[in-house]
Amino acid sequence: MDKIKMTTPLVEMDGDEMTRILWSMIKEELLLPFVDLNTEYYDLGLEHRNATDDQVTVDAAEATKKYGVAVKCATITPNGARMEEYDLKKMWKSPNGTIRAILDGTVFRVPIIVKGIEPYVKNWKKPITVARHAYGDVYKAAEMRIPGPGKCELVFTGEDGTELRETIHDFQEGGVVQGMHNLESSIESFARSCFSYAVSQKQDLWFATKDTISKKYDHFFKDTFQEIYEKEYKEQFEKLGITYFYTLIDDAVARVVKSEGGYIWACKNYDGDVMSDLIATAFGSLAMMTSVLVSPHGYFEYEAAHGTVQRHYYKHLKGEETSTNSMATIFAWSGALRKRGELDGNPALMTFADKLEEASVRTIESGKMTKDLALITTFPDPAVLSSGDFIKEIRKTLEELLNAV
Repeated sequence: MDKIKMTTPLVEMDGDEMTRILWSMIKEELLLPFVDLNTEYYDLGLEHRNATDDQVTVDAAEATKKYGVAVKCATITPNGARMEEYDLKKMWKSPNGTIRAILDGTVFRVPIIVKGIEPYVKNWKKPITVARHAYGDVYKAAEMRIPGPGKCELVFTGEDGTELRETIHDFQEGGVVQGMHNLESSIESFARSCFSYAVSQKQDLWFATKDTISKKYDHFFKDTFQEIYEKEYKEQFEKLGITYFYTLIDDAVARVVKSEGGYIWACKNYDGDVMSDLIATAFGSLAMMTSVLVSPHGYFEYEAAHGTVQRHYYKHLKGEETSTNSMATIFAWSGALRKRGELDGNPALMTFADKLEEASVRTIESGKMTKDLALITTFPDPAVLSSGDFIKEIRKTLEELLNAV
């Protein structure tokens, strides 16, 4: 079979630890034999980020703006322990945070549903999509360690010299303080992305903040969503028979647990970070959660919603066998290839992406899976496969599907 050609590159961002190993396996077994892969490669592994003073992350984001589509491997966000382990120059920021700040937009995370992997919440019948705002809040915060007694203020100095002041706290002892921000333009983009996605998916949209406590910050999010809905989307929603629903974040959590799914749940940045992991795990496994950053400027970045699987990587380095679930990383590639095909008018590439996903799901539904899924499946006597063998089984199924066309 002739390899499928790609006219425009997609941006490829390599990553860290076990997901970097899976990245290589996926390319070797599932992509390169079938697609004449055309990518602009950036190594976002922590060592290379450190060597380039994190410029490589900025370069990868700018390349995404140039080509429109990117696929990203999971990466390490260093903490104190990682500083020592990798002998870092400084504690570099989250690559995801840097990329999202440059691209703007909203992260949509959807669980991969397969037969035999039942949600822990028994009344969930349909996927729940978490729409996560991809800018600001704690991810762009300024922080300070307060050494002792004193007054801490929030100060804004306008270009004309006007000052606004708000006392944060009169400290009687040491402590910590954090200053967060967001932008009108980013919040508006977030709202429009969520409403547009709801229209495209014909699904209800829920949005939740804590505006009763955060009467300016969170209330601004709430008001922005409501204004944009009323002016730009209400008529479309009513024609489609879908609804926009706002509630407090704690009430939303309770409603989500009682629901059957099948809607989009819009969350601020931190809420979305936490709730997408919760939703993914409750549907079966964090390794079964897809993620795509959709920018209002027409950029798309696909990645897995999980981390670098550090524990498995250390086993791999010792030569021990691992059974790491690569589904979300495979779906990152398939999502990026499908979008590249869609933008380039390349139906063969889009069909290949569909077949890759179908082969991955069929492999699990045939009873062949990684250990994390074998522990929770309803199938009797599943075949537990190693990281590499699972990908090879998907290849066999993929070849069958492609040869049947």
